Amino acid sequence: MRSDLFAESNHELEGAQRFARQNPQLLRVALGPGSPDLLATKGSMVAYQGQVRFDHEGSGGVGKFLRKVLTNEDLPLMRVAGSGEVFFAQEAGSVYLVELTGDALSVNGTNLLAFDASLEWDIRRVQGAGTMAGGLYNTELSGTGTVALVTKGQPVVLDCSSQPTYVDVQAAVGWSANLAPQIVSSMNVRSLLRGGTGESFQYAFSGPGFVVVQPSELSGRTQQSASAQQTGGGLIGDLLR
Repeated sequence: MRSDLFAESNHELEGAQRFARQNPQLLRVALGPGSPDLLATKGSMVAYQGQVRFDHEGSGGVGKFLRKVLTNEDLPLMRVAGSGEVFFAQEAGSVYLVELTGDALSVNGTNLLAFDASLEWDIRRVQGAGTMAGGLYNTELSGTGTVALVTKGQPVVLDCSSQPTYVDVQAAVGWSANLAPQIVSSMNVRSLLRGGTGESFQYAFSGPGFVVVQPSELSGRTQQSASAQQTGGGLIGDLLR
């Protein structure tokens, strides 16, 4: 049988590297004795080889559970363990790997694909995201390990240290956890009376650090899914400021 499908570039990667991009849209993770478990977004597994087990991952403590209930924030995770290779993807999005070395990263839950279970994670409210902006929350990961992100298209990384940086809340993938973005609105009465601009709320970043921006804003069904993961439950969410 002959086909370009069987080209060497489409064969499974070889080697002992734990996290690797099989191709720009596909993540490969190697599991084995002595390696830590993996946490991945539910439904992101597309294939695996070997003896691998998938289990529902709880909230990780009473505090996280209460935050998920009160804020309507739900990061649906599964724990992956065993021996073999597992492949992950999300709607053919672009996969990127981030190595944390004792630092921290704040990530939009819809852009989180998988990460080492040894990393600490928690749900954090974005400062200044009140009921008018819907109450926005991110997942903060810290420690030493690898995080796999997925973006819609090739992202840009912006340096926030040289000048104020503003990013649409639906296009922000993640940022340095040391940054404390504010929620700002570009709406003005004149534009609002004439139908608006479609650019209501942005994250405002300032200081040493970076923000990752994807060339796409969530819409339609994806927007509804993101709302279930990011919106903060109105007045109840305000209690967690």
